[in-house]
Amino acid sequence: MQFTTRPELIGTFGMVASTHWLASSVGMAVLEKGGNAFDAAAAAGFVLQIVEPHLNGPGGELPVVFYSAAQDRVRVLCAQGVTPAAMTIERMHALGLEVVPGTGLLPAVVPGAFGGWMALLRDYGQLPLAEVLGYAIDYAENGYPVLPRVASSILAAETFFQNEWPTSAEVWLRDGKAPAPHTLMRNPGIAATYRRLLAEAGAVSDRAEQCERARLAFYQGFVAEAIDTFFRTTAVLDTSGRRNAGLLAADDLARWAPTYEEPASYEYAGLRVHKTGPWGQGPVFLQQLALLKRFDLAAMDPAGPEFVHTVVECAKLAFADRDIFYGDPDFCEVPLQTLLGDAYNDARSRLVDARHASRELRPGQLGDSDARLATILANAGRAQTGGFGQGEPTFAPLPELKGDTVHLDVVDRWGNMVSATPSGGWLQASPAVPELGFCITTRGQMFWMAPGLPSSLGPGRRPRTTLTPTLVTREGKPYAAFGSPGGDQQDQWSLQMFVKHVHHGMNFQLAIDAPTFQTAHFPASFYPRAMQLGHLAIEGRYSPATLAALRERGHDLQVMDDWALGRLCAVGVRGGLLRAAATPRLMQAYAVGR
Repeated sequence: MQFTTRPELIGTFGMVASTHWLASSVGMAVLEKGGNAFDAAAAAGFVLQIVEPHLNGPGGELPVVFYSAAQDRVRVLCAQGVTPAAMTIERMHALGLEVVPGTGLLPAVVPGAFGGWMALLRDYGQLPLAEVLGYAIDYAENGYPVLPRVASSILAAETFFQNEWPTSAEVWLRDGKAPAPHTLMRNPGIAATYRRLLAEAGAVSDRAEQCERARLAFYQGFVAEAIDTFFRTTAVLDTSGRRNAGLLAADDLARWAPTYEEPASYEYAGLRVHKTGPWGQGPVFLQQLALLKRFDLAAMDPAGPEFVHTVVECAKLAFADRDIFYGDPDFCEVPLQTLLGDAYNDARSRLVDARHASRELRPGQLGDSDARLATILANAGRAQTGGFGQGEPTFAPLPELKGDTVHLDVVDRWGNMVSATPSGGWLQASPAVPELGFCITTRGQMFWMAPGLPSSLGPGRRPRTTLTPTLVTREGKPYAAFGSPGGDQQDQWSLQMFVKHVHHGMNFQLAIDAPTFQTAHFPASFYPRAMQLGHLAIEGRYSPATLAALRERGHDLQVMDDWALGRLCAVGVRGGLLRAAATPRLMQAYAVGR
């Protein structure tokens, strides 16, 4: 038996895996109370907003892929908010901007997370809203242990908060200082906001009606009004080096609601993988599978150079198509059927040179793809600097560690399964709204300011995010749910776990523990959208022979610490038993279950 850092959990009652042990424990507590996977996911999600505030918050967004046992179907919940009606390329140019700032108020879009959780609880939950929200309220009121990375994030922004974002200083600093690691931190403003939402929802006996009333109180009530007032009356320093007010208004929130959609999916090795649509990067996972299907991965050593080279070269091709073709399908035509088709990927896979790493960005030749590529290459990496930080949260002091979100997976004894990747509303990306105690998502930075692209800036559009939960079925029934934080790396780390499980017989924990790699060969999704052609970051646990062989193939190798890459979580059903696993990296993710 191969060693794993933790056991893969096996049981029959329920499993929860998330990027923080407190959230996983809360999800399990909800299952023990009689809640289902949807109740547990929402409770864990609300707790993650409190205990990982540098990676997500109440003002963030939420994509979910889930299986409902009652409906016997997989669905996607899109709680990704849209851009304000006033957010146009012309308006941004009038402000003297060439790119959407990475921080501040200008890149804000409608915060979708609360509405998403309310819709999921309204339509699929079992417990009263107060029971689901109660755990997050308790941690916000009475305190939670501050992760070292939370403390570092606040410390890095301490002077900036004091001088430029005083509302954030009030929320995150204590006596003008960042909290020390492992001390108790409280967020009374968030607790008060959630208590008021519960009060305005009322003590109605119908649980679904209470969830809907709470949603309306957020998007058409006091929360929307507080956001509107703050954004209209306050100008703050952002990455443009200027002080700008926001464009998000109460009407933008009132017009928005979460939606249910059919997933994008792909059949691979007898399993069907389900992802979000191309308003997220989810289909890039599917296209990597479509490309890799042409290679005999099972015959390759998963720790050897041939495996690493093949996977990363296929990733370069799939991500190039992501950047050229993906966007909000309500505003552009995404040729997804072609991008996942056999003929297209047969031809694309022949671009993979077994001996040489590509140093070109090579999207497929569809329509005006050449013109789109030229536009992206002309704009990638453009930055207007002067403000604090960047759009993708960074941890300080050195060594710098990056992350951008959280993840959770749940499976219950009734067969329901949920995979969710909440994000946005990062404490270091936008100033706190004073009446609410939290900040608003800055996803607008993921749009291009050049026209003519599927992800060009425009009003009422969903940004093409990196958020990408995964759900897998076998013969129509749930098999696995997994995902990871990590921006552009999410569908690289997750894919490696999946193919190692499928082709090399690794259980989830073994596949998660296995050494990992990633590339930044394509334009980053976050400000300032830079790229590193030929780049390959790889954990130091790979053998010297593997590293040497990859260098010989022409990869620009960046050897990382042994356990530096990936924050994967997973749950599943195999052999009639429930399973769960979580990464040991960063020493905070955990799986629980019985």
